Amino acid sequence: MKFTQENASSLGLTVPQLSILNTIRLKPNLTLKNITEELSLPKSTVSTALDGLVNLGLVERKTSQEDRREINLKVTTKGKQLSQKSIENSSSYRAMAFALESLPKEDIESLLRIHHDLLVYLKRMNIL
Repeated sequence: MKFTQENASSLGLTVPQLSILNTIRLKPNLTLKNITEELSLPKSTVSTALDGLVNLGLVERKTSQEDRREINLKVTTKGKQLSQKSIENSSSYRAMAFALESLPKEDIESLLRIHHDLLVYLKRMNIL
């Protein structure tokens, strides 16, 4: 959590804002309800964080074409750049990259295969 807090604050965001930004970047057109369910955060926390992201020009609210009562959320170009920067700046990301570089090629191939198998399983179970 410490790495995440440092990363978020270095970008001028709170941890919930960074989580929401990265979630919307990965899954465009989510609604407020989708985000609260995805991140297991209270609606009030998500709503306040989203207001901040919109005010910073990182996220846009768009009325749904299918249901005009629903508001879909989309990351702006500026938001995508900041989200990417959060990944690149992440201490845990850099630590993982450094650790992976020290592993033999066979171990990395095994990790990639296992990761792929887990991803296939999670998609089959409709978890992703």
